[in-house]
Amino acid sequence: MRSGPAGPPVVEQVDRGTFLVTGTDVNWVLLREGDALTLVDGGYPADVPAVEHSVATLGLHPRDVVAILVTHAHVDHLGAVNPFHDRYGTPVHLHPVEVAHARREHLEQLAPARVVAALWRPAVLPWAVRVARAGAGRDVAAPHARPFPTGQALDLPGAPVPVPTGGHTSGHTAFHLPASGAVITGDGLVTGHALSPVTGPQLLPAWFDHGTDAEMQAALSVLAGLDADLLLPGHGPVHRGPVREAVDRASGGRPGDGDRTRRGRRR
Repeated sequence: MRSGPAGPPVVEQVDRGTFLVTGTDVNWVLLREGDALTLVDGGYPADVPAVEHSVATLGLHPRDVVAILVTHAHVDHLGAVNPFHDRYGTPVHLHPVEVAHARREHLEQLAPARVVAALWRPAVLPWAVRVARAGAGRDVAAPHARPFPTGQALDLPGAPVPVPTGGHTSGHTAFHLPASGAVITGDGLVTGHALSPVTGPQLLPAWFDHGTDAEMQAALSVLAGLDADLLLPGHGPVHRGPVREAVDRASGGRPGDGDRTRRGRRR
């Protein structure tokens, strides 16, 4: 992953009209149909120029983003939401349950005290400094966020189908792309992280999650049932192979997670 908010993002075309973009320790996805785009997630606040740059690499303008879909309302996925809405009038949509989180009517965020308590771990300090510079400590709220209809393909470029996968947050959502056999998994299933010693399908360390282990496993079961062999995660590289096999690998444990104690939800 790119080591900081400075510099251009890495834009990888993974299928016709589908692009996985790597920013500051986090990904977003661009879905293209002609001269129109759907943006899925928006990086950290300092990644906004990188999000705009990723659109420009496709020969388009941020005004061509017809909507932003957000997998969940953590700050590393909300960065471009307000600037795009304010500058270009871009509508922003989340699962109905997650809308209240995006509006900050309640919080399901990693508490800073948890990070401070883990600074003794070798990988934590450089990661914490890097994401702090990217805006991890900012209070980003999206009062204009609106719910999308569930259970059907959205009338947007890429025709993404919302797949509720609550656990990481209450309204966390993946997006299935049946035409390309892909699934955008957000943070419900990733393939790498700065705090993980391995690369490949895995769960984030438990301290990032706000649900129970049972909820996380239920979300994985939903993903396993999708007809997809291209996994586009919120963190880590693209993974090619049946999503069911990726889920099986991730269900084996949490690499690098020395603290599996589940927190209660912070609201």
